[in-house]
Amino acid sequence: MTPSIALATSSPAHSRLICIDALRGLAVLIMLVDHVRETFYLHLQVPDPMVIADIDPALFASRLLAHLCAPVFVFLTGLSAWLNAARHGAGLRAAASSFLWRRGLFLVLLEITVINFAWTGELPPTRIYLQVIWALGLSMLALAALLWLPRRMLVATGLALVAGHNLLDGLHFGPDHPFHVVWAVLHDRGWIAVGESLQVRTSYPLLPWIGLIALGFAVGPWFGPHVAPTLRARRLLVWGVGLLTGFVLLRMLDLYGDHPWTAGATVARTVMAAFNVTKYPPSLLFCALTMGIGLLLLRGFGIGREAAWLRPMAVFGAAPMFAYILHLFLLKALYLAAEAVFGPNKGSLFGFDNVLQVWAGAVLLALLLYQPVRAFGRFKAQRRDIAWLRYL
Repeated sequence: MTPSIALATSSPAHSRLICIDALRGLAVLIMLVDHVRETFYLHLQVPDPMVIADIDPALFASRLLAHLCAPVFVFLTGLSAWLNAARHGAGLRAAASSFLWRRGLFLVLLEITVINFAWTGELPPTRIYLQVIWALGLSMLALAALLWLPRRMLVATGLALVAGHNLLDGLHFGPDHPFHVVWAVLHDRGWIAVGESLQVRTSYPLLPWIGLIALGFAVGPWFGPHVAPTLRARRLLVWGVGLLTGFVLLRMLDLYGDHPWTAGATVARTVMAAFNVTKYPPSLLFCALTMGIGLLLLRGFGIGREAAWLRPMAVFGAAPMFAYILHLFLLKALYLAAEAVFGPNKGSLFGFDNVLQVWAGAVLLALLLYQPVRAFGRFKAQRRDIAWLRYL
């Protein structure tokens, strides 16, 4: 599934792999912008949902664009699980379930150790943030069980979790309630006390992410060798446009699917308010907007067999976990270096002065990452005999 393999032939199967790697790689690159913001623009924190009356439009646009990353990652994880297991034929479900269990547990462990250290720099930690890799790992564990359902039931389950979880928004349990921990993991973002010296933050409530990974797996047969590219493209177009249309209609009705919104002081602020969707947990409107765009991008990237312009993005998409881990440590090193040279300039923090500098920092980070990620992707493709490489 690496670019070097996919571009070695113009067969439809390999072209499909290019489009998947390219979309995943685009999500990685957009993620860099958001993580540079979280590191070098932390003096202007962005709540969820955002406060439209106060936020700079450029910062709003950057954060809104970053919303695309997590749902695309999770959905493509489900799709990739189907593609990776499809070669087993009748044993597809058993192969997919076995791999998902192992990799899901690996990602959970990775989140609470290596990735949390990269963010906090604490060892031993006093805080553990359960973020996107945690949610991805637990979603894999859930999919390992759900994929045994008939495909229609899997689709129904995925849609119910994505579209129905907002019915539970008013349900909360306090820290002393026996359901507090379970509900904090599943739906209600919050802190969990683990002893006297450790707190855990459930940053990515799980229910809708399980729905998205299930839907990604269910879409896998669209990418089977016997499905005509034109049919696949038509399905992606219909569902992509349908999701965006649904977003517009639900937002206009303003009855369900996210927090209510009101018109702003200007036309621009009104448009911002309409697109100000909730990520934690991802609302129905958040999923409709981001996955509508994601499916259309997947269709667009799949048009054309050579697609040479997709190669740089596909490099990041071929080794996304390696890129994710490496960028966190590189980003931390860049921040510490800047703080040592320039000192704190935003209170106790060092920070950029504007969003343009955030984007410039993301471009620099991408350039620094490109060759190491490319080299690892090639190594991973050449050494399929090394089993643990499948987990990165």
